[in-house]
Amino acid sequence: MLPLTFADVGESNIIKRIGGKPEVKKHLENLGFVVGGEVKVISMVGGNVIVNVKETRVAISEEMAKKIMI
Repeated sequence: MLPLTFADVGESNIIKRIGGKPEVKKHLENLGFVVGGEVKVISMVGGNVIVNVKETRVAISEEMAKKIMI
């Protein structure tokens, strides 16, 4: 398992685990990041990671992206 920050841009990945405190997990879940879900990195710019998750484009911080394991 690797953090989402190690994913290649344009590559689809399956979320294996979400780490962090319960409120962080809940926040990511509300954005559509769930175990078994598909996530694709669109770009990484200035500490932010832009991804497609559940057919929605979402920007998350690099810190949050490190908690999402693929």
